[in-house]
Amino acid sequence: MSNVENVCPQVLRGVARELRRLAANPPSGIKLLLRDDDLTDVVALIDGPAETPYAGGVFRVRLVLGREFPTVPPRAYFLTRVFHPNVSSAGEVCVNTLKRDWRPELGLEHALLAVKCLLIAPNPDSALNADAAALLRDRYDDYFARAKLYTDIHARPDAASGLAHASATNEPSDAAPRAKRERRAQPPLAKDKRRILKRL
Repeated sequence: MSNVENVCPQVLRGVARELRRLAANPPSGIKLLLRDDDLTDVVALIDGPAETPYAGGVFRVRLVLGREFPTVPPRAYFLTRVFHPNVSSAGEVCVNTLKRDWRPELGLEHALLAVKCLLIAPNPDSALNADAAALLRDRYDDYFARAKLYTDIHARPDAASGLAHASATNEPSDAAPRAKRERRAQPPLAKDKRRILKRL
């Protein structure tokens, strides 16, 4: 449900300015998906950082701005399923930057970077997913393997981003259909991974 009518027009103008700036000059590994109809519901794609179990994945993240933004931080959610100590099964994110450490001047870029940093440095002490926190603390290799499995199943780049990449790199126009054919050749692996997840 849109929050636009509840947010001060002056704040909305500032949010619109920041969103335009972020879309034109995004932080590394973050792509904003702009919506003109609701500035209080911000969606971005975050690339999984290298040398983490999230590498190679693209994670859809949502920031919801309440009526008291920027005094109160935005609420962050992963729309892409992810195995992470600080992300609940419903996708809610727990990170100090968006809780007690929030300051109104930080802005949306800082909020998105905080979510990305969480993929690099999870914190088992403020866990929303107890299983992930326990594995991270006690059996890191198992944590890494399960988080990587979730990434492989749920966070693979979609055809639309493949198409955008193809046009950006001037690849032939059949690149997107070719990627689709290659994905079709892989379902047994995806099914095996889903079976493994059900057993976990």
